[in-house]
Amino acid sequence: MKLTREPEAVTQPVTRVIPAEPRLPALKTPGDLADLEPVVIVDTREQTPLPFYTLKNRPGTLTTGDYSFAGGQDTFAVERKSISDLVGCCMGDNRDRFERELHRLRGFWFKRLLIVGRREEIEAGEYRSAIRPASVLGTLAAFEVRYEVPVVFIADPETAGKRVEEWIYWSARELVERVNRIKRESRQG
Repeated sequence: MKLTREPEAVTQPVTRVIPAEPRLPALKTPGDLADLEPVVIVDTREQTPLPFYTLKNRPGTLTTGDYSFAGGQDTFAVERKSISDLVGCCMGDNRDRFERELHRLRGFWFKRLLIVGRREEIEAGEYRSAIRPASVLGTLAAFEVRYEVPVVFIADPETAGKRVEEWIYWSARELVERVNRIKRESRQG
Protein backbone atom coordinates (compact mmCIF):
# COMPACT_ATOMS: atom_id res chain seq x y z
CA MET A 1 0.00 0.00 0.00
CA LYS A 2 1.46 3.31 -1.14
CA LEU A 3 0.95 6.23 1.17
CA THR A 4 0.68 9.65 -0.30
CA ARG A 5 1.44 12.63 1.72
CA GLU A 6 -1.06 15.44 1.91
CA PRO A 7 0.40 18.73 0.74
CA GLU A 8 1.21 21.07 3.57
CA ALA A 9 -1.05 24.02 3.96
CA VAL A 10 0.72 27.16 2.95
CA THR A 11 -0.34 30.24 4.80
CA GLN A 12 0.18 33.49 3.05
CA PRO A 13 -0.31 36.87 4.59
CA VAL A 14 -3.72 38.37 3.86
CA THR A 15 -3.51 41.54 1.83
CA ARG A 16 -5.80 44.24 3.17
CA VAL A 17 -8.11 45.64 0.54
CA ILE A 18 -9.52 48.33 2.79
CA PRO A 19 -7.50 50.67 4.98
CA ALA A 20 -7.10 50.02 8.70
CA GLU A 21 -9.30 53.07 9.31
CA PRO A 22 -12.09 52.36 6.79
CA ARG A 23 -13.52 55.84 6.59
CA LEU A 24 -15.02 56.99 3.34
CA PRO A 25 -14.09 60.36 1.87
CA ALA A 26 -15.85 63.12 3.75
CA LEU A 27 -19.10 64.56 2.55
CA LYS A 28 -19.52 68.11 3.67
CA THR A 29 -23.20 68.04 4.57
CA PRO A 30 -26.32 66.72 2.86
CA GLY A 31 -27.34 70.37 2.48
CA ASP A 32 -24.37 70.95 0.19
CA LEU A 33 -25.59 68.14 -2.04
CA ALA A 34 -29.12 69.50 -2.00
CA ASP A 35 -27.99 72.73 -3.65
CA LEU A 36 -26.33 70.98 -6.60
CA GLU A 37 -28.00 70.41 -9.93
CA PRO A 38 -26.93 67.62 -12.26
CA VAL A 39 -25.05 68.69 -15.38
CA VAL A 40 -25.70 66.79 -18.61
CA ILE A 41 -22.54 65.54 -20.32
CA VAL A 42 -22.94 65.35 -24.11
CA ASP A 43 -20.36 63.16 -25.83
CA THR A 44 -18.06 65.24 -28.03
CA ARG A 45 -18.70 62.83 -30.94
CA GLU A 46 -22.45 63.50 -30.86
CA GLN A 47 -23.08 65.26 -34.16
CA THR A 48 -26.53 66.73 -33.48
CA PRO A 49 -27.04 66.94 -29.71
CA LEU A 50 -30.51 66.85 -28.24
CA PRO A 51 -31.85 70.16 -26.93
CA PHE A 52 -31.92 70.57 -23.13
CA TYR A 53 -34.21 73.05 -21.42
CA THR A 54 -33.82 72.61 -17.66
CA LEU A 55 -30.37 71.26 -16.83
CA LYS A 56 -27.05 72.79 -17.80
CA ASN A 57 -25.01 70.78 -20.27
CA ARG A 58 -21.44 70.62 -21.46
CA PRO A 59 -19.43 68.53 -23.90
CA GLY A 60 -17.25 65.71 -22.63
CA THR A 61 -15.67 62.51 -23.87
CA LEU A 62 -17.74 59.52 -22.78
CA THR A 63 -16.39 55.99 -23.05
CA THR A 64 -19.91 54.66 -23.59
CA GLY A 65 -23.12 56.31 -24.72
CA ASP A 66 -23.98 59.77 -25.97
CA TYR A 67 -25.36 61.29 -22.75
CA SER A 68 -24.49 61.03 -19.07
CA PHE A 69 -24.13 63.44 -16.17
CA ALA A 70 -21.13 64.95 -14.41
CA GLY A 71 -19.92 62.49 -11.80
CA GLY A 72 -22.15 59.72 -13.12
CA GLN A 73 -20.24 58.80 -16.28
CA ASP A 74 -19.45 55.32 -14.97
CA THR A 75 -23.02 54.54 -13.86
CA PHE A 76 -25.38 56.30 -16.30
CA ALA A 77 -25.42 56.16 -20.11
CA VAL A 78 -27.95 56.87 -22.83
CA GLU A 79 -27.11 55.75 -26.37
CA ARG A 80 -29.14 57.79 -28.86
CA LYS A 81 -30.00 56.66 -32.40
CA SER A 82 -32.18 58.10 -35.12
CA ILE A 83 -34.23 55.65 -37.18
CA SER A 84 -31.70 55.83 -40.05
CA ASP A 85 -28.77 55.32 -37.62
CA LEU A 86 -30.53 52.34 -36.08
CA VAL A 87 -31.24 50.73 -39.45
CA GLY A 88 -27.58 51.23 -40.43
CA CYS A 89 -26.52 49.49 -37.20
CA CYS A 90 -28.44 46.33 -38.07
CA MET A 91 -25.99 45.05 -40.68
CA GLY A 92 -22.32 44.63 -41.54
CA ASP A 93 -19.44 46.28 -39.72
CA ASN A 94 -21.78 48.85 -38.17
CA ARG A 95 -23.63 46.03 -36.44
CA ASP A 96 -20.42 44.68 -34.88
CA ARG A 97 -19.44 48.15 -33.64
CA PHE A 98 -22.95 48.77 -32.29
CA GLU A 99 -22.99 45.42 -30.47
CA ARG A 100 -19.68 46.29 -28.80
CA GLU A 101 -21.25 49.57 -27.64
CA LEU A 102 -24.29 47.76 -26.26
CA HIS A 103 -22.05 45.23 -24.55
CA ARG A 104 -20.24 48.05 -22.72
CA LEU A 105 -23.61 49.40 -21.56
CA ARG A 106 -24.33 46.16 -19.67
CA GLY A 107 -22.12 47.30 -16.79
CA PHE A 108 -24.03 50.51 -16.20
CA TRP A 109 -26.55 50.98 -13.38
CA PHE A 110 -28.82 53.06 -15.65
CA LYS A 111 -28.72 52.52 -19.38
CA ARG A 112 -31.09 53.19 -22.25
CA LEU A 113 -31.11 52.85 -26.00
CA LEU A 114 -33.06 55.94 -27.03
CA ILE A 115 -34.52 55.84 -30.53
CA VAL A 116 -35.56 59.28 -31.74
CA GLY A 117 -38.44 58.41 -34.04
CA ARG A 118 -41.50 56.22 -33.99
CA ARG A 119 -41.66 52.44 -34.09
CA GLU A 120 -44.35 52.85 -36.75
CA GLU A 121 -41.74 54.41 -39.06
CA ILE A 122 -39.77 51.17 -38.90
CA GLU A 123 -42.88 49.01 -39.29
CA ALA A 124 -43.82 50.98 -42.43
CA GLY A 125 -40.27 50.78 -43.81
CA GLU A 126 -39.87 54.57 -43.83
CA TYR A 127 -36.10 54.55 -44.15
CA ARG A 128 -33.50 54.23 -46.91
CA SER A 129 -32.36 50.63 -46.83
CA ALA A 130 -33.30 47.28 -48.31
CA ILE A 131 -33.41 45.64 -44.86
CA ARG A 132 -36.90 44.45 -43.97
CA PRO A 133 -38.76 46.10 -41.09
CA ALA A 134 -39.18 42.72 -39.37
CA SER A 135 -35.39 42.27 -39.43
CA VAL A 136 -34.79 45.68 -37.86
CA LEU A 137 -37.39 45.09 -35.14
CA GLY A 138 -36.18 41.54 -34.53
CA THR A 139 -32.60 42.76 -34.19
CA LEU A 140 -33.73 45.46 -31.78
CA ALA A 141 -35.68 42.96 -29.66
CA ALA A 142 -32.72 40.56 -29.58
CA PHE A 143 -30.33 43.35 -28.57
CA GLU A 144 -32.68 44.51 -25.80
CA VAL A 145 -32.68 41.03 -24.27
CA ARG A 146 -29.06 40.07 -25.01
CA TYR A 147 -27.53 43.27 -23.65
CA GLU A 148 -30.17 44.06 -21.00
CA VAL A 149 -30.65 47.55 -22.41
CA PRO A 150 -34.19 48.92 -22.40
CA VAL A 151 -35.21 50.44 -25.74
CA VAL A 152 -37.28 53.63 -25.66
CA PHE A 153 -38.86 55.27 -28.72
CA ILE A 154 -39.50 59.02 -28.50
CA ALA A 155 -40.95 60.75 -31.53
CA ASP A 156 -38.95 63.99 -31.63
CA PRO A 157 -35.64 65.45 -30.38
CA GLU A 158 -37.29 68.04 -28.12
CA THR A 159 -39.26 65.45 -26.18
CA ALA A 160 -36.22 63.12 -26.16
CA GLY A 161 -34.07 65.89 -24.64
CA LYS A 162 -36.64 66.46 -21.90
CA ARG A 163 -36.78 62.72 -21.18
CA VAL A 164 -32.97 62.48 -20.90
CA GLU A 165 -33.07 65.39 -18.45
CA GLU A 166 -35.71 63.55 -16.38
CA TRP A 167 -33.65 60.34 -16.36
CA ILE A 168 -30.56 62.28 -15.29
CA TYR A 169 -32.33 64.22 -12.56
CA TRP A 170 -33.96 61.14 -11.01
CA SER A 171 -30.80 59.03 -11.31
CA ALA A 172 -28.64 61.71 -9.67
CA ARG A 173 -31.29 62.16 -6.97
CA GLU A 174 -31.32 58.41 -6.30
CA LEU A 175 -27.52 58.36 -5.94
CA VAL A 176 -27.67 61.24 -3.43
CA GLU A 177 -30.42 59.43 -1.52
CA ARG A 178 -28.21 56.32 -1.35
CA VAL A 179 -25.32 58.35 0.02
CA ASN A 180 -27.62 59.92 2.60
CA ARG A 181 -28.91 56.47 3.56
CA ILE A 182 -25.34 55.21 4.04
CA LYS A 183 -24.62 58.23 6.21
CA ARG A 184 -27.76 57.78 8.33
CA GLU A 185 -27.36 54.02 8.77
CA SER A 186 -23.64 54.29 9.57
CA ARG A 187 -24.44 56.61 12.48
CA GLN A 188 -26.88 54.08 13.93
CA GLY A 189 -24.29 51.32 14.25
